Amino acid sequence: MSDGEVKTLPARKDVALGDTWDLASLCRSDADWEEALKGWESRIPEFAPYAGTLGASAERLAECLAHDLAFDREGDRIGTYAQLRASEDLASADAQRMVGRFQHVATRASEAASFLRPEIMAIPPATLAAWMDLPVLAPYRLLLERLVRTRAHTLSEGEEKLLAMQGTFAGTAGKVFRQLTDADLKFGSVATHTGERIELSNATFTTLLHDPAPEVRRTAFHQYYAQYEAHANTLAATLSGSNERDIYAARVRNYPSAVEAALYADNVPLAVYDQLIAAVRSNLPAVHRYYDLRKRVLGLDEIHHYDCYVPLVPELEQRHTWDQAVAVILESLAPLGADYGMRLERGLRGRWCDRYPNAGKRSGAFSSGTFDSEPYILMNFQEDVIEHVFTLTHEAGHSMHTRFSAEAQPYQYSGYTIFVAEVASTFNEQLLTRLLLKRATSPKERAAIIAREIDSIRATIVRQTMFAEFERKSHASAEAGEPLTLERIRGLYRELLDAYFGPGFAVDSQLELECLRIPHFYNAFYVYKYATGLAAAITLAKKVAEGESGALDRYLGFLRGGSSKWPLDLLRDAGVDLEKPEPVAIALARFSELVDELATLL
Repeated sequence: MSDGEVKTLPARKDVALGDTWDLASLCRSDADWEEALKGWESRIPEFAPYAGTLGASAERLAECLAHDLAFDREGDRIGTYAQLRASEDLASADAQRMVGRFQHVATRASEAASFLRPEIMAIPPATLAAWMDLPVLAPYRLLLERLVRTRAHTLSEGEEKLLAMQGTFAGTAGKVFRQLTDADLKFGSVATHTGERIELSNATFTTLLHDPAPEVRRTAFHQYYAQYEAHANTLAATLSGSNERDIYAARVRNYPSAVEAALYADNVPLAVYDQLIAAVRSNLPAVHRYYDLRKRVLGLDEIHHYDCYVPLVPELEQRHTWDQAVAVILESLAPLGADYGMRLERGLRGRWCDRYPNAGKRSGAFSSGTFDSEPYILMNFQEDVIEHVFTLTHEAGHSMHTRFSAEAQPYQYSGYTIFVAEVASTFNEQLLTRLLLKRATSPKERAAIIAREIDSIRATIVRQTMFAEFERKSHASAEAGEPLTLERIRGLYRELLDAYFGPGFAVDSQLELECLRIPHFYNAFYVYKYATGLAAAITLAKKVAEGESGALDRYLGFLRGGSSKWPLDLLRDAGVDLEKPEPVAIALARFSELVDELATLL
């Protein structure tokens, strides 16, 4: 490559087939998907005969529930295929049209099935309780118990139908955000410390923040956020619209607040959310101490956000090809047993994964599978970013959780909640950290691994809690009648930046726009689960890795649990109680200890 030539991402059509996922377990082709969508749509009228009849008998109710679940199961397959095809290239009009068509049909189906919830609620409680003891409803007992629990938040049949009809446009704010940030925003290119120019994108931004040259990191940061500054009013409007949707949904269903509506679904007390924020706030001095240490080690006069990702021990940074990353991940997961390892290896070396970045591809990483399909993984893997090895084992944790639950539970209980999902993923990261620490042969190598673990806890517990607090404050502001203007959003976020980063940190004004680039904010009150998940994973991984009696069986049982119990109960059975403050406190105490050790090593 000649000097000044920009390294660009390949077009989707130029990506090697073996580096892409094989979606055949969902649909064999787009043409197959078209036929499946038509068939699924043609079944919508089959709901009509059940309307007005669910209170007739337990048998009739069971028949309708079986039909509804079978319909949803087919819809999961069709919808997931469309979403995964669209994520391959967000600029693909055909793929975006597939998603839109699926959402249209899904909204119509939701309208047709909107009678289920209010009709079930209309069955006299004593009658429904007696029916649930009958064998015909045994497969649906837990489903019905959870539905009845929402009686106070269920509307009339007509009102439920009106809410269902909003499905097509309810996610508009998030869709506009995704299209703007992943497809339309252009960030130019940046020269690395070696002189190589690479295209700046959502996928490469983190790579550039790992560059050892401060001026490269600074340039990437300001060039990247210049685009968000140029579109700040639009992005503020989309975020405000998403928050208003959350508030509307909570109020219309008679919840006290948006946060309580979100927690209700998992039966998580508000105290769990509040004690997480309180615990992190009380431990911020250790976080500030870490930033001071990072500034000293990097030899900086002042530390900025763009200085928080470059490795503190760069000479120990390692490159991992895909196969090398898979090998070290499998070795680290050996405590989970041979069966777990063999099954995961087939997937990672096979075609579960869409491996590398391409033009227009959705940024970041995720795991997405259905009851009947492979548990696919989207990556934007880069060989020179060690964090991507951790990302791969993280997503592998999700995928194996999906497989284990689908095999152990019926469809209606196979889907697990995000609350427990973040335990399975960060558990894998903990085992990888343990292996790398075991392999360390020098103080500097140990320092590099400890620094990465510190950054992991900081990013997953401290930073995600800051995000969670922003969600809480921004929704509360709107609920109190204070509009979420760009100025208001920046002000709320700035207060948090100053508190979480501390007095010795140089907070650039552009960082106030960070909240406008976080996709999780369009699925509100999600991110706190990253923090509680890692807190639980730290405890559980220690038990399994150290061979505590019964710990492996309890953990594998947790992976097979799906949604057969409430999330907090599943975790208690696995060996950790998140209704108590100890798991979060233990994780943050570990953070403080690691900072102290790192200071002695460096």
